[in-house]
Amino acid sequence: MVYVFLAEGFEEIEALTPVDILRRGKVEVKTVGVGGKIITSSHGIPVTADITTDELSGLSNAEAVVLPGGMPGTLNLEKNETVINAVKYCYDNNKLIGAICAAPSVLGHLGILKGKRATAFPGFDKELDGADFHNDYVAHDGMIITARGMGVSVDFALELLTVLKDGETADRVKNSIQCRA
Repeated sequence: MVYVFLAEGFEEIEALTPVDILRRGKVEVKTVGVGGKIITSSHGIPVTADITTDELSGLSNAEAVVLPGGMPGTLNLEKNETVINAVKYCYDNNKLIGAICAAPSVLGHLGILKGKRATAFPGFDKELDGADFHNDYVAHDGMIITARGMGVSVDFALELLTVLKDGETADRVKNSIQCRA
């Protein structure tokens, strides 16, 4: 199961593109509302989460967690104990962690990017605490995938799919959505 956390002020493209791409690749995904079932994006779009953080019962079935960026969504993710515990669980158990835009800062503040290749939205590089920062659109180091922002959400999602399934599945989905790259 992949858990995509949605907090008030999340960037909708960064959250929903991975959900869409992963589901097209037959990966089981649940959106998790931080603080409620209906979460409003940074552009005022209400999204109904599959479950809330209160309904998240354990992480033993977690294959990955994904943190979309957006403001104040990233700040709201970082303030939530369930989100932080999910990230720590995945890190400690060698499960995939994806974070895009401002959200890699959450990983940086937790100290889990030290020495790892990472990227983030310009200006957030100083929040990556010891990361090997690169200006790549998507950076993949072990079980951590980071990306710069909304414009590379498809690339980010396809990289997640490659790790969770395989390159063939990612290529099939990429071709089915008419992706240029």
